[in-house]
Amino acid sequence: MDSAVALCMLGWVLLAPALLAEQEVENLSGLSPNPDRDIFVVRENGTTCLMAEFAVKFLIPYDVLALNGIDLITEQASLAIPRGARIEGSCGSTEAELHISWLNGAYTFRIYFSKEKHTMGSDGKAKETEVWKISKVQLVYDNSDTSHFINAYNPGKHTASTHRLSALVTPAGRSYVCAAQQTLTLISSDHQKGITVYMSDLQIQPFDIKSDFVFSEPYKCITDQRERLEETLPLVLGLILGLIIVITITVYHFHLKLTANQPQLPRDRSLYKNM
Repeated sequence: MDSAVALCMLGWVLLAPALLAEQEVENLSGLSPNPDRDIFVVRENGTTCLMAEFAVKFLIPYDVLALNGIDLITEQASLAIPRGARIEGSCGSTEAELHISWLNGAYTFRIYFSKEKHTMGSDGKAKETEVWKISKVQLVYDNSDTSHFINAYNPGKHTASTHRLSALVTPAGRSYVCAAQQTLTLISSDHQKGITVYMSDLQIQPFDIKSDFVFSEPYKCITDQRERLEETLPLVLGLILGLIIVITITVYHFHLKLTANQPQLPRDRSLYKNM
């Protein structure tokens, strides 16, 4: 009996740090100047361990009975995360999660993050670097919600998930930033229908946040970098063209001054005798 008690006490000692880790979750979407952009924060032991800001929209297909009462036709429901959604989350050294639910659990949007080492080659040398990414996205939805799914056929709860996802790959210790729209496709348990998730104006960091409520150095997505290049390229080309014009005018003016100071020789050879 004493040995059993001792084992229970030992187990409590080992599990106590994990159980006593104080976790807080905060939905700060009301602070966002953009009504479509949500702000979610997960904190453990008084320190921010996961932050996510994004605008998201879901496009969900569902079946409706046709007018003939026999055939099924497909409609589309468009919805977003409302303000005041309930959030849960967890942080770890290599895995983290963010769960957002609303309408009394009729909808739950889950994002799973993982951190891993990547081996990259440069100049013939293999270099190991640490990155984080979104490894899975899942949406649980109830198409018996008549505010979005009108006259849905055989309504009920369904789960849609990604398959072998590796999205938003970012160097460890940095936050992912992208104003451009990111598109994900989820496969639903409702007859394998494809659900589209549109995410934009986002900044996410699930690991290695150094300051409370403050993102680390941003890592911009390729789309934003390309758009910035497209914006600055005409300006750069304009400056180069302007510089070429100034140089051409300067050289031409200098050439005129040189030729003006040289003596003009007569073109008629007979005039040479009088010179």
